[in-house]
Amino acid sequence: MTESLRWALERAALVAGERPAVVDGDVRFDYTTLARRVAALGGGLHSLGIGAGDVIGVLALNGYRHLEYWLGVPAIGAVLNDLNFRLSEEELAFIIDDCGTVALAVDDMHLAVGRSLLDRCPTLTTLVHMGDGPAPQGAASHDALVTHAPATPVNPAPDDIAGIFYTGGTTGRPKGVLLSHRNLVANAKHALLAIRHTPDERYLHAGPMFHLADGSQTYAVTWIGGVHVFVPGFDADLVGRTIERERVSLILIVPSMINMLVNHAGTADRDLSSLRLLLYGASPMPDQLQQAAMKLLPCEFSQLYGMTEAAPLLTQCTPEDHRRGAAGEQPFAGRLRSAGAPVIGVQVEIHREDGTRAAPGEVGEIWARGPNIMVGYLNRPEETAAALDAKGWYHSGDAAWADELGYVYIVDRVKDMIISGGENVYSAEVENVLYTHPDVLEAAVIGVPDDSWGERVHAVVVPRPGAEPAVEDLVAHCRARLGGFKVPRSVDFRADALPKSGAGKILKRELRAPYWAGKDRGVN
Repeated sequence: MTESLRWALERAALVAGERPAVVDGDVRFDYTTLARRVAALGGGLHSLGIGAGDVIGVLALNGYRHLEYWLGVPAIGAVLNDLNFRLSEEELAFIIDDCGTVALAVDDMHLAVGRSLLDRCPTLTTLVHMGDGPAPQGAASHDALVTHAPATPVNPAPDDIAGIFYTGGTTGRPKGVLLSHRNLVANAKHALLAIRHTPDERYLHAGPMFHLADGSQTYAVTWIGGVHVFVPGFDADLVGRTIERERVSLILIVPSMINMLVNHAGTADRDLSSLRLLLYGASPMPDQLQQAAMKLLPCEFSQLYGMTEAAPLLTQCTPEDHRRGAAGEQPFAGRLRSAGAPVIGVQVEIHREDGTRAAPGEVGEIWARGPNIMVGYLNRPEETAAALDAKGWYHSGDAAWADELGYVYIVDRVKDMIISGGENVYSAEVENVLYTHPDVLEAAVIGVPDDSWGERVHAVVVPRPGAEPAVEDLVAHCRARLGGFKVPRSVDFRADALPKSGAGKILKRELRAPYWAGKDRGVN
């Protein structure tokens, strides 16, 4: 049977047509309306000469129109390219040129950039305005497109590409990850099994919709007929108010966002009782923040781990793991440091450099296999061959170990490993300790050049408001909890937040750059 992303909305319109589908400020409508608008969008795109195989980009904040592209583009056999709006124009132009994007949908905030890209990118011929009011000159109107006669549905082959999702570019030029209908359908099913959505689900799109973590929930929540609630982007006050007002039941955010929510003055006074589950991922959550969040927020917690190449879900640390771990039960307490065990439908193992499976407790590289694993990287056969082996395993580049029950404990990205004096130091371990210091709001640990040690462990710290920690205090705090070779030998303080990607990950490459300037390689 051919797998198609059309299934999600078709089912919702059939079994939940009169149920609410969208809540976006004052805009609210049901699944019958959503299905009609999405089908019409396909017809509108056809009227612009856009059809199967064409790449359609989106450059926009979160919102119901954005949702319609996630559902409508694959339905006509076209390919979605949801762009990270935090990238520079040069980076966006590279992506558009790399995948041959022919049409770009933009909101009002990104209209000027869209116009500039239309001028500079040869394949880009159409600009679609997603904002309120009339479309500006030279742009088609999204609201007009969704009034067209519906497009004829297509039946894609399982391996037909549904989306091209570019990696963050933290290690050089972004790579376009090719995800098929089979990949995205499979991982939506994995999410439904792992998160146990019900038709009463009210999911808040708080993380950016260009990020595939939100995308996996987009398809799963649609399939079950749940409600999509939108905020334009993450803001701790707005998110708290929206959860309270709209009785949100589910949210997926990254640890840096949880940190902002927990530390926002208004969070403790809000009625957040509707929230049943907070999903988090993208990077390990420091123990101190995890404990504070579980104490403050009246819901269950679940950690998800994955990557774009896996569409994206691989493992889950379940609500039960968190609940029993917080109560101090063993072995659950120890599992709170893990990213969980493989979700149903995916294989996840730790392998040595020679490809053999690592023993429990032995650090190696995470390998994954399943129907959700990408088709490959666009126009990068060598990198595809390096990432995907002949047996279907994806080599993630993440360093981790697993216990006897398959719970995965992420140590760090392999590329973020610091080699100091011949010893391997994994920055996440040092960061976890720094976050336990009461004066630390944010912390990142990187390797910087050192004449004596090759590289030395360096910390970049943002103090909590009003705090003025001394370098000596932080070093002593770490020395009491870590082996000597892992202790930061230098610390920089910053008044402003650490730089982050569109997905909320701290951009260590930016932090490293000044220290490695003028060197011909980034290790020493």
